[in-house]
Amino acid sequence: MKGKIIKGIAGFYYVYANGNTYECKAKGKFRNQKVKPLVGDDVDITVLNEEEHLGNIERILPRHSELIRPAVANVDQTLVVFAAASPNPNFNLLDRFLIMMEQQKVPTVICFNKMDLITQDVMKEYWKIYCNSGCRVLEASTYEEHGMDVIREVLAGKTTALAGPSGVGKSSIMNMLNPDANMDTGAISTKIQRGKHTTRHSEILPIGEETYLMDTPGFSSIYFYDVEAEDLKKYYREFDAYEPYCRFAGCNHIGEKECGVKQAVEDGRIARSRYDNYCLFFKEMKDKRKY
Repeated sequence: MKGKIIKGIAGFYYVYANGNTYECKAKGKFRNQKVKPLVGDDVDITVLNEEEHLGNIERILPRHSELIRPAVANVDQTLVVFAAASPNPNFNLLDRFLIMMEQQKVPTVICFNKMDLITQDVMKEYWKIYCNSGCRVLEASTYEEHGMDVIREVLAGKTTALAGPSGVGKSSIMNMLNPDANMDTGAISTKIQRGKHTTRHSEILPIGEETYLMDTPGFSSIYFYDVEAEDLKKYYREFDAYEPYCRFAGCNHIGEKECGVKQAVEDGRIARSRYDNYCLFFKEMKDKRKY
């Protein structure tokens, strides 16, 4: 029987197949082959007890994608959620996440939740920052049930990893997309303006025909381990249109004169926050190389 691993805890894998969830163990041959089943894997299982929904994973089917952070398989895209306010979006953290997804060649959709807390003018500013980043930008308010139809349309027929910092409303979005999810929603600490971590492991929920949403643990920091400073610019899609106007080939858009990217920032065609974060990340990577 073919199914999909929707959760893995302490050596047990929960496989969704034919409308049921089976608790499975992985055969020892996977250990010998040094292959670990991942949430999101399509697998063949043998049912050991239909009444108790117990089985064994016999084969892991070929993966079309594999994320390292978080460790999940067969993701078609990521929906990264940030709050529009309370807490205010951390663009530094968002830009780090976009680079990480770009590295792993996973398309990303950005969703600003809690739209009921800001004006449309503020949302337009958020959209302008990321409209040329290669990511689609959505808005939502679970409080007003706004934007859910567009999100459902974006998710349809795909396996999507739901990601973002804690406290931005990921669990509330999950609950609205699938009321049977019964996700724990975390209250925001008024002192530190961060959410409690309500997701401790990656888990997939079926939310429609061939449509799966993967909830992943919230993150509060992302560090780059394997990006060279000189390669950073290729993760900024909006730079591409202006690089032909740089005087020097291989321009890093930092200290060089006659730089098309820097001029585009001055002219407001590239968001200042995106460029400032680029400069910070570039320095971070250069400093890392020294040690």
